[in-house]
Amino acid sequence: MVTLLKLGQVLDCQSGGTCKVSEFLGGGGQGEVYKAKWGDQDYALKWYFSHAATPEQKQALENLITDHRPPTRHFLWPLSIVHTANVPGFGYLMKLRESRFHSLLDLMTQKVDPKYRELVTAGINLAENFFQLHAAGLCYRDISFGNVFFDHLTGEVQVCDNDNVTENRSLRSGILGTPDFMAPEIVRGEAFPDRNTDLYSLSVLLFFMFCTSHPLAGRKILQIRCWDLPARKILYGSEPLFIFDPRDQTNGAVSLIDDPSGEAGGHALTAWPIFPKFLKDKFTEAFTNGLSKPDERVLDSTWRTVLSRLRDSIITCTHCGQECFFDTDSAPPVTCPNADCRCSLKLPMRLRLPRTTVMLEEHAKLHPHHVEGNSVPDFSRVSAEIVPHPTNPNVRGLRNDTRETWTITTTDGTVRDVPPGRSVPLAAGTKIKFPSIDAEFEH
Repeated sequence: MVTLLKLGQVLDCQSGGTCKVSEFLGGGGQGEVYKAKWGDQDYALKWYFSHAATPEQKQALENLITDHRPPTRHFLWPLSIVHTANVPGFGYLMKLRESRFHSLLDLMTQKVDPKYRELVTAGINLAENFFQLHAAGLCYRDISFGNVFFDHLTGEVQVCDNDNVTENRSLRSGILGTPDFMAPEIVRGEAFPDRNTDLYSLSVLLFFMFCTSHPLAGRKILQIRCWDLPARKILYGSEPLFIFDPRDQTNGAVSLIDDPSGEAGGHALTAWPIFPKFLKDKFTEAFTNGLSKPDERVLDSTWRTVLSRLRDSIITCTHCGQECFFDTDSAPPVTCPNADCRCSLKLPMRLRLPRTTVMLEEHAKLHPHHVEGNSVPDFSRVSAEIVPHPTNPNVRGLRNDTRETWTITTTDGTVRDVPPGRSVPLAAGTKIKFPSIDAEFEH
């Protein structure tokens, strides 16, 4: 195989020293990626194809390296421009992506099959990281499958290919995005990437993650003979219509029975009933109002909050292990959604908080944002955990893992303190007074 660089080739690093190419990792639309040794550590090296190695791209890299820091540790940020007299063009070094991180394409093709808890956690982390990027006055320009990776066992994420990041509303030419993820105004050629177009792309990405379908690819796609650029411009640009638009179903999702390929939203049609109303309402907002009003798109911070609430609502079938969701806005599920199970669901006790309701399954945990009432999800430590009674395993309680004393009031009016390390028995009607907020057990 012919590659741009040779194994063993030594390159000059603009930030100091040299690096040595050790392995070819793969290629993409802009260039090739290698493993390279810089100092005593291995890094990823992206070397641009000639059409992408423009002076403007080099200047953009220099700006990112010298003027901006990565918003969080989850961005594999450019570290140094590299060049050599033997090969035209240039490249840059960044940290290597760890092998435990998978592309979201692996999720779409079922090469990885995470539990909902880890998938939702990945969604929260993506929303949080793009929030931090936007808060720094930057936009990503190309949120899509190929640029974000997740650990399907933990929900941790990494964001790659940050060489396309620019200041928000920058008019710099270059990549406009990945076609299926670009905002309608970019597809129509009316705008450049900015924070608002990032928000649209993030919503598309999240819809794919939970529904395994494009939000605008419904019945109309079956009428298209050739899926080319003009067809994309119509479906995603000039005539975008959500497959679950409550006012217009001319582009509605088509069942897998009628369209086994799933291209017309069949997978989404299967998944949609599983999710709580508050999540479906937010997707509907993103792909109705958000299609034509860029300034009113669902914010990354809003997705962060909505998905945190979704994580709190997860319940598990005790018979087959299938996960589903408790919907506080409508009737709760009564049977397992697994077609091979369909047994009656045993709903666990739940804790009603001002901002969310947490399903208290076995080993469920509360985190700082739960007990402190913060709107920003914080999973940095455990604040409480469901534990069995020391002498009666059939009785469970909520253990105080904070450094603060809680106060509880039982249904008979008894008031007592719960110091750190002690537990509150799970009993409907018992009220807990955390230092900042109040909560109540429900069944």
